[in-house]
Amino acid sequence: MQGRVPRGHLLRREGLMNAEMPHLEEKDRRILELLFQGFGDASVGRQLGISHRTVQRRVGRLMTLLGVTGRVALGARVQELGLLPTSHRQG
Repeated sequence: MQGRVPRGHLLRREGLMNAEMPHLEEKDRRILELLFQGFGDASVGRQLGISHRTVQRRVGRLMTLLGVTGRVALGARVQELGLLPTSHRQG
């Protein structure tokens, strides 16, 4: 798997190994906001001027970064960590 960064390295780099809040790029925050609003990958991509595959890759990177294996778990982890303003959280 050439080109992939080991999971532990990402967690250390982002501070999660020390229970610190991860730093998300603005585009990642915007992707999460739009997904929380119910938009699909293609719609998110169109709104942000990126391809749906780029959306999928960034979501995959976020899942790895936050140590989860699915989008539902990603949403729960984002809420748990308070990574989005409350206006974008569900529930």
